[in-house]
Amino acid sequence: MRASVVDAFGVPNVVANVAGWDLPGPFLEDTAEYQRRLIDINLLGPIRVSHEFLTVMVEAGAGGRLINVSSDAGRVGSSGEAVYSAAKGGIIALTKALAREMARYKINVNCVCPGPTDTPMFRRASENLQAALIRGIPLRRLAQPEEIAHSIAYFASDETAYITGQVLSVSGGLTMVD
Repeated sequence: MRASVVDAFGVPNVVANVAGWDLPGPFLEDTAEYQRRLIDINLLGPIRVSHEFLTVMVEAGAGGRLINVSSDAGRVGSSGEAVYSAAKGGIIALTKALAREMARYKINVNCVCPGPTDTPMFRRASENLQAALIRGIPLRRLAQPEEIAHSIAYFASDETAYITGQVLSVSGGLTMVD
């Protein structure tokens, strides 16, 4: 999934690059087909979307913003989500590399990393896992999807004109790291 905002000439100048799919389970039970699907959706999809939009944005010469949505699993790893974590970590690395490359074109590239969020994917987890995750969150609740959207909107705003290559954890404090 992706979202974009276009300027008066129909050129995208803000792109939010959102893709995600996972079925948590033990790494040793993953099949090659499952691993490929995870990587195709969670890493290669955003790479391709970034390439398409950045090509148009660079050609337009108007600058802009690309906001990738990864996951805190990509920052800190997540038990039962090894390949998912690896793919989402790749989005973080992609964000930083693109931020360096796109700066000359006045395109800022940043990344939002949601933690546990009240989504259908989260609700597929067992009740015990859901309860354990919520207990581990210092704010003692899941993020709501609109809270993630607010973080994306922040990176899309003019207030972030001097911010690029950054990763914002939106996890209620679950994954605080130095």
